[in-house]
Amino acid sequence: MEPTGTQLRRRQGRREKQANNSPINESTKEHGIPDLVQLTRHMEAVKIELLEQAHQQLTKLFDRAIWETAQSCTTQGWGPASACQESPKRTREPNLERQKVFIHRKSLLDELMEIKHFRTIYHIFVAGLCVFIINTLAIDFIDEGRLVLQFDLLAFSFGQLPLALMSWLPMFLCTLLAPYQALWLWARPRGQGTWYAGAGLGAGLLAIQMMVLGVLPVHMTLQYQLSPGSRCILVFEQIRLVMKSYSFLREATPGILHTKAGKGAQVPSFSSYLYFLFCPTLIYRESYPRTTHIRWNYVVKKFAQVLACVFYACFILGRLCVPIFDNMSREPFSTRALVLSILHATLPGVFMLLLIFFAFLHCWLNAFSEMLRFADRMFYKDWWNSTSFSNFFRTWNVVVHDWLYSYIYQDGLRLLGLGARGPAMLGVFLISAVVHEYIFSFVLGFFYPVMLILFLFGAMLHFLMRDQTTESSVWNVLMWTMLFLGQAIMVTLYCQEWYARKQCPFHQKTFWGLVTPRSWSCPI
Repeated sequence: MEPTGTQLRRRQGRREKQANNSPINESTKEHGIPDLVQLTRHMEAVKIELLEQAHQQLTKLFDRAIWETAQSCTTQGWGPASACQESPKRTREPNLERQKVFIHRKSLLDELMEIKHFRTIYHIFVAGLCVFIINTLAIDFIDEGRLVLQFDLLAFSFGQLPLALMSWLPMFLCTLLAPYQALWLWARPRGQGTWYAGAGLGAGLLAIQMMVLGVLPVHMTLQYQLSPGSRCILVFEQIRLVMKSYSFLREATPGILHTKAGKGAQVPSFSSYLYFLFCPTLIYRESYPRTTHIRWNYVVKKFAQVLACVFYACFILGRLCVPIFDNMSREPFSTRALVLSILHATLPGVFMLLLIFFAFLHCWLNAFSEMLRFADRMFYKDWWNSTSFSNFFRTWNVVVHDWLYSYIYQDGLRLLGLGARGPAMLGVFLISAVVHEYIFSFVLGFFYPVMLILFLFGAMLHFLMRDQTTESSVWNVLMWTMLFLGQAIMVTLYCQEWYARKQCPFHQKTFWGLVTPRSWSCPI
């Protein structure tokens, strides 16, 4: 006999009761494990939420890319639609109408710090530096019986800092007044006879400014024997003010010269020039994109990171470089000792490179950008991913690269013709190499053209390792290897020369004594 509906319902109820009383179901209730349906619904909800977030982020990225492209086309004077679509042959030719476009964007490291995994890598690097310091102090405590905290190198590096800051003040005042006053004199109506006298007076003001910027830092350095850190401040400010003045005059003068005779030209506002002297860019514009407010906690954090980097740099030099090269200067020069010292200096050299990059190009410039509400914070690009030296030179220091590209490379092409890309590019490298060597000679107090030779060697690699090699990661390894060796060679040779001049000083300070390497002939 087939079971009736009532019997079927009774059997179903007994099965459900047994299932509810089973050990598996009791475990499920006890531990709160969701059933399959609930778990599936939860995963579907998570999937929908992740897809919505990814869609929002991609939409922002595409909108930003489209806006940057539109701004670039508008700035360069291109037309709509197909005007931005150039043929491959045309894109290889230099565009003399290309100008720097300032937009609202963060620094790359700030964007990467929003990613948890990259932030962890940063924390690992900081922890490694802390462990290095703790390890060194522990060894000193075991050997000496006390903690050896040596701040002698830090005090020596920034000795006479107030005197350097006092020397900076007339340099800044000359740069603040002379270029703007000269431009105002040139902007007067040219139909009058007094215009020529005013133009000559403006040129004289610029000559006085260049004389102050060129002579005053050198005089103060030699007269008071300033320390390397104080010299570094003066020479960087000297070069920065010269580049700022040139950019201001280069951007504002063409509009004045194209004004018809008898009519006065419009001069940029003094407030825009004053803002330009402090904002972290070397390209003058009457206005820049600005942020809405200042995050003072961000400013304090960046300045604290700068101080930490200075402390780390002095600690690395004092622990890893000073003992080795001080002892090496007391021994005869040999190839074996040179090779060993280069290998010893590989790690300190790379640490110094990374600390300089992080302290100045990221922390210092971002701190001033935040205080001035300067919105465009692309001071560097992803230079660590470079697979060619040409890409490295373009992405390492975008602030200086923009100035060199706009006023040396493009203006060189205007003078020499579009077919002179090679000479114009070579001129950029030569000027950059000479300025870098001048900085090292000014800071160290002697001429030893290591930086000049390494820079020219990098220029040769720039022409050999072009951007067609960007598909292989092997070239990135090769570039980093060359950076390691270049930094080690530079640290080794400059430290050797520094200690050789301390051990074997010249009795009379002459020009040939300044430019002759002492480490080659220093006796025991």
